[in-house]
Amino acid sequence: MSAGTGENEVSGGAGEMSGGTGPFRPCALIPTYDNPRTVRDVVLRVKAHLPDVVVIDDGSGEAGRQAVAALGAEGLAHVRRRAQNGGKGAAVKTGFQFARELGYTHALQVDADGQHDLGDIPKFLATARERPDALILGAPVYDASAPKGRLVARKITLFWTDFEAGRGVITDPMCGFRVYPLDPALALGRTGDRMDFDIEVAVRLVWAGVPVINLPTKVRYIGRDEGGVSHFRVFGDNLKISWLHTRLSFQRVMVRPWIKLWRRLRRPALPAGR
Repeated sequence: MSAGTGENEVSGGAGEMSGGTGPFRPCALIPTYDNPRTVRDVVLRVKAHLPDVVVIDDGSGEAGRQAVAALGAEGLAHVRRRAQNGGKGAAVKTGFQFARELGYTHALQVDADGQHDLGDIPKFLATARERPDALILGAPVYDASAPKGRLVARKITLFWTDFEAGRGVITDPMCGFRVYPLDPALALGRTGDRMDFDIEVAVRLVWAGVPVINLPTKVRYIGRDEGGVSHFRVFGDNLKISWLHTRLSFQRVMVRPWIKLWRRLRRPALPAGR
């Protein structure tokens, strides 16, 4: 999986890995870009449920860089800094690779702005432990803080995701609170580097045969007075998402049926009498 450019400056460490033995050794994965007021609190709140935390600084400015560097210096997180901002998807993919290097099998992705209900982490981890083969997706339950425009945009995206992945398979393709099994996530081909990533990686994992479990979770939009920062580019990211759905829908209709047929034809015939 392509992770973009500028992966360097590894520091910190959270001590011995405390995930379970065997096929389930989870870490939290927190991508961040200019979240100096919220990222530390998110890390501390996550560590109350999951001691092992990976933070990817996606080329933050000085304040954000220092906040993340301090987490590494204090041993609160494994930290990797990208030299240049590449987008949320690029940061998460860098995190996948870093987490695998550290020996983890699963990554619990959490946004750095504090909008997710981190009290649901035990529920997500318990489900992932029971089904280590599955992609665990947050199905957001919004409160009054959710911008109406965002809700409408999500309904449009869900319409296309239902077409691409199958109706009802993915409850919400954009929620950044989820648990990835790292091996299948890393085995995917190139995916988007920005806000289109969350959608594309979920659909492509479904196409790869990874089961999906959707778990309800509360989501609260954080205002600027609390340190909330939105990096969603209304024109640029909506354009990328529209182009993504165009490509995925084309592949769903014109390419994947032929791939399935080819795989069936390549299956060896059973011996006579069986």
